[in-house]
Amino acid sequence: MRISTKGDYGVRALIELSHHYGEGTLQSAEIAARQRIPEPYLDQLLTTLRKAGFIRSVRGPQGGHELVRPPDQIRLSEVIRALEGSLSPVSHLHDEGYQCRAAHEVWHKVEAATQDILDGVTIADLAVRDREYSRNGGRYVI
Repeated sequence: MRISTKGDYGVRALIELSHHYGEGTLQSAEIAARQRIPEPYLDQLLTTLRKAGFIRSVRGPQGGHELVRPPDQIRLSEVIRALEGSLSPVSHLHDEGYQCRAAHEVWHKVEAATQDILDGVTIADLAVRDREYSRNGGRYVI
């Protein structure tokens, strides 16, 4: 599985919103600047995230975006699925006419392992890691 810029930027936007969870809305320009995401692209991603039910958007000069649910209740798997689609390593794995039975079981295991890993991580987990990374001057320390 390969995460595109869409998935990466979308997760980063949610991490930024989680840093401000419960404080009100955050404007697109602030999210874009802090996470180094081009604002026009971010606006497209925020629309997708809103339609998927992760954020709510408020229009107007005092508007912005905020998480709908607490960050510890947003699993990375659901975010990636909303932004990227299927977690399957082979696009046609679930088609009835899938031909390669020899690899079929392996691809299912890869999909299940990916699902398990992403299910075990929340946006809150990533926000904690992001704060640690920032505190350590850009170096991640375990």
